[in-house]
Amino acid sequence: MDNQYRPKEIEAEAQAYWEQQQTFRAREDTGRPKYYCLSMFPYPSGRLHMGHVRNYTIGDVVSRYKRMQGYNVLQPMGWDAFGLPAENAAMERGVPPAAWTRENIAAMREQLKGLGFGYDWSRELATCDPDYYRWEQWLFTRLYRKGLVYRDTAAVNWDPVDQTVLANEQVIEGRGWRSGALVERREIPQWFLRITDYADELLEALDELEGWPEQVRNMQRNWIGRSEGVELSFDLAGRDEQLTVFTTRPDTLYGVTYMGLAPEHPISLELSEGNPAIAELVDEARSGGTAEADLATREKRGADTGLEAVHPLTGERIPVWVANFVLMEYGSGAVMAVPAHDQRDWEFASAYGLPIRPVVHPADGSELDISAGAFSDYGVLADSGPFSGMPSDRAFVAIAERLEGEGRGQRRVQYRLRDWGVSRQRYWGAPIPMIHCADCGPVPVPDDQLPVTLPEDVAISGSGSPIKSMPSFYETTCPECGGAAQRETDTFDTFMESSWYFARFACADQDSAMLDERADHWAPVDQYIGGIEHAVLHLLYARFYHKVLRDEGLVSSDEPFTRLLTQGMVLKDGTKMSKSKGNTVDPQELVERFGADTVRLFTMFAAPPDQSLEWSDSGVEGAYRFLRRLHGLVRDHVARGSAPALDPQALSDPQRDLRRKVHETIAKASDDIGKRFTFNTAIAAVMELCNALGKAGDDSDAGRAVMQEGLEAAVLILAPITPHLCHHLWFELGHTAPVVEAAWPEADEQALVRDEVELVVQVNGKLRGHVTLPADADEQQAREAALAEHNVQRFVADKEIRKVVFVPGKLINVVAK
Repeated sequence: MDNQYRPKEIEAEAQAYWEQQQTFRAREDTGRPKYYCLSMFPYPSGRLHMGHVRNYTIGDVVSRYKRMQGYNVLQPMGWDAFGLPAENAAMERGVPPAAWTRENIAAMREQLKGLGFGYDWSRELATCDPDYYRWEQWLFTRLYRKGLVYRDTAAVNWDPVDQTVLANEQVIEGRGWRSGALVERREIPQWFLRITDYADELLEALDELEGWPEQVRNMQRNWIGRSEGVELSFDLAGRDEQLTVFTTRPDTLYGVTYMGLAPEHPISLELSEGNPAIAELVDEARSGGTAEADLATREKRGADTGLEAVHPLTGERIPVWVANFVLMEYGSGAVMAVPAHDQRDWEFASAYGLPIRPVVHPADGSELDISAGAFSDYGVLADSGPFSGMPSDRAFVAIAERLEGEGRGQRRVQYRLRDWGVSRQRYWGAPIPMIHCADCGPVPVPDDQLPVTLPEDVAISGSGSPIKSMPSFYETTCPECGGAAQRETDTFDTFMESSWYFARFACADQDSAMLDERADHWAPVDQYIGGIEHAVLHLLYARFYHKVLRDEGLVSSDEPFTRLLTQGMVLKDGTKMSKSKGNTVDPQELVERFGADTVRLFTMFAAPPDQSLEWSDSGVEGAYRFLRRLHGLVRDHVARGSAPALDPQALSDPQRDLRRKVHETIAKASDDIGKRFTFNTAIAAVMELCNALGKAGDDSDAGRAVMQEGLEAAVLILAPITPHLCHHLWFELGHTAPVVEAAWPEADEQALVRDEVELVVQVNGKLRGHVTLPADADEQQAREAALAEHNVQRFVADKEIRKVVFVPGKLINVVAK
């Protein structure tokens, strides 16, 4: 065995072995329980960052651990390859996005292999491959025929210079990120999926996802946003129209002091022609971003329309304002404003001197104070006609019944969730498989004409999508009438591709169907790993998509991911690593300097996987030193020749103590990893074990047998975390089969039995000493030993012993007064 720990040679040897043996190629095997472990696949930026390394190390350690437990493990890898970053990078470099993306995939694949991740590369997929997106085009056409797809107009951010749609994050202070042009809001036709048809199921099923972090489940509950309220109508004085609004607080109805209209509301648009103030608000709305958060937090601005609404219960005339905080995309584009009990309404009323009329008072009778802000809690009604004195919950029902009785309103359930707009007016995405015919309208592309392949050899100028000016792409014939028609030139939102890739991994080689029976074999994913930033978009869309696949008969499970682990961030100097902050660490440089095992060990040791990891150069060096020490322990041990067989009955007391330490370490590591994925404490236990083994210095046959058992335990426990070195050491310890095929070690209960135990002795809850007793000592023996302990006697000498609490194997507490 080499005297030196040489990670470069050891890691190359192990990786070559795994590749040659196809070690991680998963096959459907009904004779073993399956375990599908998946880390969210990366966008192929070209180079791994430390966040990637942490995410994928966690997934690999879990996969290898489960494999050692006897599971048939699937751990695939692929590429979330479409999207704006590739399009932008291609523009900067003057190369087609396809070429840039595939070069990056090749580079990152080598980096992942260099880190020793045990992926089944035979299932690798890239979402930009026509063989992949063909099937989501196929599904889309079926959903269209089923009525789950429709076309409607929706607001987008439009860059008038680049002639393209911008994402919200590409709008910087109202201007396009690239052209600097003032961004316009435009209503353009887009394709939508009816995710709202699944809102109830998506919401209710969250209660059953017990393996998900509660934070993520709550984020999805809030995103779906189920609310119960009342939809009611206000007549417009002098006009044969009504304003319909939805409120979750009908108990505040008597506090309405103005109505708010969105700038894009039809009435606002009508009045803007003769009202410069309203016209300015309309222009502002058209040039702003479309993000809900941006609009909601924008400075409150408005204009009086001169119109008046009629209160449905009191008949009072209420002014109608155009207000920039009212969103046309949500509800009817009109709101009833109750400034005393809604902060947003309060801010607007305060800015324009509108009345603020409190009608709900604190339930505890305390004085109502709305001088600095709205009182939005529930309480007791006042100045609310016949409903005064009612608590809010009773008033909700009573007012709703009154409105329903008078035909002015009805109770409704409303969702914050909106249908999923899947059209993108960008180039680098999967083409939407629809054809526009002047006579037949929108027509799905027939199955035998799929996939609609995205032309890849294009020049990206930044001024619109190139396929929109490619007649060879968009000119076609109508599948129904055979007349001239145009192909849809919008592409899919890239969340479409990431919403079903986990199922496709099960049958990535299937070329005649979207999924086959193997999808049901592997689904759902048993452990999914990724960042919490995906809590409401990717993870919600994936849940919706999986239910659609189920309803199409393609899978039978209801949910795609049984357990979810959201790993913490990698920090340096207390902040998230990022290029803009200049605090990144290149994992490739670390691998080249210390080896992949050191990088893996540090990332798993520095913090539990769901917590943030603070980068430490000294921590990396410490991980390397530990691996070098483990290598040295095995080297010194095997240099003395083969160890004799272990005879537990022939061990001396120190040898039994050391063997007990070995099995205590196995028990702790099994508990830490098996129940909580706290790899860091399991690693710490192995480090302690190695310290004990290093101090043993026992060259007797029995001592060497215990050393052999201890080193094997350390190697087995570390095998999922530092697989290369453990692969090497396992063979050096005399095994002929690789450690990756070995079973997870089990603690020997007999070895854990102690002849003696040390008890903590407390007096009135404070530590006063320790006593050593036979392991089977009863309470009376423990009591006598504790009271005889020298230091304990000092604290109980002149006191009455009231009570003794005995916790076998741990402590005895004397209560004295």
